[in-house]
Amino acid sequence: MRVSRPLARLSSSRSFSTSLQRRKVLDLAALPQRIAPSYQETAHQDLLSLQWPSPPRNVLIARKEGSRKVSEALVEYCEHVQSTYPDVNLIFEPDVANGIHESLKDPVYSPTHPSSPLLRSKVDLITTLGGDGTILHAASLFATASSVPPILSFSMGTLGFLGEWKFQEYKRAFREVYMSGAGAGDRNTIFDPVGTYQRGSLGDPADRGLSGWSSVRGKSMGKSRGSRVLLRNRLRVGIFESDGTRITRDETSTSPATAEGVAGGDVFAMNEVLLHRGRTPHLSQIQIFLGGRFLTEAVADGMLISTPTGSTAYSLSAGGSIVHPLVSSLLLTPICPRSLSFRPLVLPANTPIVLRLSDKNRAEEVEVSVDGVRRNRGLSRGMEVRVVGEDIKTEEGWRGGIPSIVRPGGKGGHEGEDHWVGGLNGLLKFNHPFGEDG
Repeated sequence: MRVSRPLARLSSSRSFSTSLQRRKVLDLAALPQRIAPSYQETAHQDLLSLQWPSPPRNVLIARKEGSRKVSEALVEYCEHVQSTYPDVNLIFEPDVANGIHESLKDPVYSPTHPSSPLLRSKVDLITTLGGDGTILHAASLFATASSVPPILSFSMGTLGFLGEWKFQEYKRAFREVYMSGAGAGDRNTIFDPVGTYQRGSLGDPADRGLSGWSSVRGKSMGKSRGSRVLLRNRLRVGIFESDGTRITRDETSTSPATAEGVAGGDVFAMNEVLLHRGRTPHLSQIQIFLGGRFLTEAVADGMLISTPTGSTAYSLSAGGSIVHPLVSSLLLTPICPRSLSFRPLVLPANTPIVLRLSDKNRAEEVEVSVDGVRRNRGLSRGMEVRVVGEDIKTEEGWRGGIPSIVRPGGKGGHEGEDHWVGGLNGLLKFNHPFGEDG
């Protein structure tokens, strides 16, 4: 049973009255700057351990639209976070904030525009309630940022191959992420592990003036038991004129985001970059260069360059290979090529790939899409798209990529593998025989 915070605590921690006026949307700019976690290698050498230097304060929540079930779950989740973690600020995109703030006791925060660059400097943690598309959308909000906050995803969508957690586990999941990096001396241990208040204890942490990790109910996980993180690779994508001039982001994207975060007009992609003939009846002719060397000129509906995460998206439908997200690689997949010998390729992640629209292309241009979002300006003859895998490990440590909070695996020591293999079998029906239900 949830215990609400005393009014005295509310008045001391927030400058809002207890009237309905508190139910409002505040400007994201008022929040403190982002707290960036570090990621440490674990004994398994595949998943990383999430380590916060201090408790996360600003949480962005993205949800699937048009689902009553998700909307109800969103309110339940927000009420839990606001009541159990009084120092956490909830951030929503403008449309969501306007629709939910009346249902919550405390104010929520929102940028003035959905793609505001303030998100990159304010958000500590991302939570998604929905399917793979919701995760993709949340990651796209940081497409121009050199690092993405950790993503805690609850599978509530159509497919849910990327979703790690069941919504019923939200109390445990959020607490594990919030406490990740807290040492045994950072907090009180008079509460149970799932954050339920125990009668006969010293009282609500809010009554005792505690904040941050010290205010959270439950035992500390310890610095050696941080949440496990799968760092998903991204693509770095740049578009160039025929003379080599870089196309700025404003010329190719519907987003008003500035070039802050990455050089020039480059953007990052979680799944793939797509060149496609669009509505023209003619096949596209695309020259392909790998590492500066000419490979071939494809005659096809289009070309895909995908990440391992994107290997189970559009690339899969086009006949591409399925690649485990821990394999640092790029996938080059043709879409309906006019050839029987053009097979999909799997390349090292640091291989520069150039897709140049041939001068022989019959249409004036082809469409360019990044993670399913079509650019305002297409690719004309002689123009090219340059793609390379993002560097996620530097001399300073692990950074970049998309940190996905992994649900702890089952027994056997193969932590994090259960979900991916289970997704192949249960969701994608890998090698499922015809005419059999089992």
